[in-house]
Amino acid sequence: MSHIYKPREIIDRRKIHAVLDALAAESISEEAKRIELLSVMKEAFKVGNEIIRERFEHGGYSGVDAVAAHSYLMDQIIRIIFDYAIVYSVRRGVPTTGERISIVAIGGYGRGELAPHSDIDLLFLLPYKKTPLTEQLVEFMLYLLWDMKLKVGHAVRSVGDNISQAKEDMTIRTTLLEARWVWGDQELAAELMSRFDKEVKHGTAKEFVQAKLAERDQRHENLGDSRYRLEPNVKEDKGGLRDLHTLYWIAKYLYGVSDIRKLEAMGVLDDDAATRFVKAREFLSTVRCHIHYTTGRPDNRLTFDLQRTIAPRLGYVDRPGATAVERFMKHYFLVVRDVGDLTRIFCTLLEEQGRGTPKFRLPVALRTRSVDGFPVEGGRISVLSEEVFEVDPIKLLSIFQVALKHSRDFHPLTLRYITSSARRVAELRKNSEANRIFLEILISEKGSEAILRLMSECGVFGRFIPDFARVVAQMQYDMYHVYTTDEHTIRAIGILNSIEQGRLKDELPIASEVVGKIQSRRALYVATLLHDIAKGRGGDHSSLGAEIADELCPRLGLTDEETETTSWLVRSHLFMSATAFKRDLDDPQTITQFCEAVQSPERLKLLLVLTCADIRAVGPNVWNNWKATLLRELYMRADQLMRGGHAAGGTDARVTAARKALAARLSDWPKDVLESYIDFGPPAFWLTFGIAMQEHYARFMLAADEDNEKLAFDFTVDEERGATHMVIYTQDYPGLFADIARALTLTGVSVVDAKILTFSNSMAVDTFTIQDQQG
Repeated sequence: MSHIYKPREIIDRRKIHAVLDALAAESISEEAKRIELLSVMKEAFKVGNEIIRERFEHGGYSGVDAVAAHSYLMDQIIRIIFDYAIVYSVRRGVPTTGERISIVAIGGYGRGELAPHSDIDLLFLLPYKKTPLTEQLVEFMLYLLWDMKLKVGHAVRSVGDNISQAKEDMTIRTTLLEARWVWGDQELAAELMSRFDKEVKHGTAKEFVQAKLAERDQRHENLGDSRYRLEPNVKEDKGGLRDLHTLYWIAKYLYGVSDIRKLEAMGVLDDDAATRFVKAREFLSTVRCHIHYTTGRPDNRLTFDLQRTIAPRLGYVDRPGATAVERFMKHYFLVVRDVGDLTRIFCTLLEEQGRGTPKFRLPVALRTRSVDGFPVEGGRISVLSEEVFEVDPIKLLSIFQVALKHSRDFHPLTLRYITSSARRVAELRKNSEANRIFLEILISEKGSEAILRLMSECGVFGRFIPDFARVVAQMQYDMYHVYTTDEHTIRAIGILNSIEQGRLKDELPIASEVVGKIQSRRALYVATLLHDIAKGRGGDHSSLGAEIADELCPRLGLTDEETETTSWLVRSHLFMSATAFKRDLDDPQTITQFCEAVQSPERLKLLLVLTCADIRAVGPNVWNNWKATLLRELYMRADQLMRGGHAAGGTDARVTAARKALAARLSDWPKDVLESYIDFGPPAFWLTFGIAMQEHYARFMLAADEDNEKLAFDFTVDEERGATHMVIYTQDYPGLFADIARALTLTGVSVVDAKILTFSNSMAVDTFTIQDQQG
């Protein structure tokens, strides 16, 4: 546990003991004494907490200092209560051998990292089974702590029970790994630790490492497997404190060290990695303490409101092109990216250590195996030393191309070498071969999303494209974007590849169809890379991005025509969505003006695909049927006009075809009923829904009319989207849609999509796609 500055200012155990000794001597009832004891302890805890908070908020305490101080305060509280109970309440005298008891801190408290308002986890350690004395003592302590309004979790177990359970249960094993003696019989706690090392840890390193890494991966998957969430959980999210805890557990299990700096001396981590670990732990702990203090509870989610509150407290101020909160979150995402880098490299190396592989050496039998000049160890691309990149820096790019080409992972030590040598990439910016390699990676049909993300995390991407480095970990605080600018960009490139490969043809049928007809494929990929490259600079990021494209494209080897196309796409990447979502598509002038700006069918195809990739990469549930319908409608009308037709011609033909298709599906209806329902449907009904849904709605409306229902509901579960489609059929009136939306809001559901249809018989069919608050 960290050194505590002036600990007796926080709590003076000797003074409190003196007060309690005097209390015990008073001629009052035991109940009165307990009431007074509780009052003394509550006041001591309150004052200690206030001093720690004051030091944290105004006295230079970091989060690491604060959690250590809270642990120290709780240690003293427990010691005081224990001593009082033993001397004055439970029993006087020396306990027998079987009555020995040790108070052991576990969990975050055991690590000496007790955050404000967090749970206090205690192990009451016994030599054998419970005795009347130990039962009385445990009960006395727990009830007093609970009466102090503390959240205390506890276990009462013998040394033998702890050992046997730790052998079978990985959670208990981890708990004992971070156990720390607080008070009571110290030899008993030492016996537990000694037996734990000999009987549990010995020979089980591989098993433990694999379990902890699997547990980490499962946690990441459960939380969305992204370290770039808009409202991150600073403890549990990918790159958060829990990942550092995983590193701590594995290091302690394998090497018996609690101080990460000792791993540096052992050659497991270099100075840079150890320093990054220490700084990340301090930053994340500080943010977490701010959250706990501000909310008054052990909440670990960094919400929008908390981001605004905490940013100035950490010293962030507004700067041109970036607000204080955006600068704070940029720092946050850079830190969690560092944690991701550290845990990936460190945990994989330790996993290999747990398997008993020789320390950082390629097996002789494998050193001659290679892929395009790079050695392969255990199926992973490797290099023999960092000198490989120092001698030939272009390999810092070609190694990623080889990995992508052959679908190979990297040996973790190789990633360390790449990260360490990444500064040399700056020398390659004007190297034509290096630019050719980068472009081939970007446009690879195998999909470059994962490899580009890894290049970014190793520092290669940003050094080769300095403008990209400026948007790394940049959060757009606009309540719209879900990911940082760099992550959004890389995801957009991945989605573009998915469109090309036909993996999104059900969601994006038109884009998936036209992408294969595009002639300017390289321009499309580079435009996707650059469409948000100028975010955060102030001014129009689209125009500024186009200027960057004008400079970068020739460097990457694009022709003058490709450069012009890329620059236009970057400048216009918001144009199609703005037109589709904010203009009247039934107005021929809207389509005419759009076509005049786009100029050619090729650019129309490019803009559609880029727009779809951009919106789909913003975040989960941002893309919906409403947006898809409007973009599809705009594309088809513009395409029709560019081919010499009328702006509305394509729509009329599609409406007519849809009416005929539905009539065929409803052939069992009386002719007069069928014709009336077909005539009632507005154009949007025929253009928005597929034939199956049109038939479903028609039969639903007929059933409601036959039953003379004034207000009819229909519910359909969408398993793929995890949502429910609710349809309301009733007489239309001004404000109907708003009334329904307001009612849904009051029920607490989230409306992710909505459509308003008014039929010519004045009946409204309003459709809402809804989810609960958990999605």
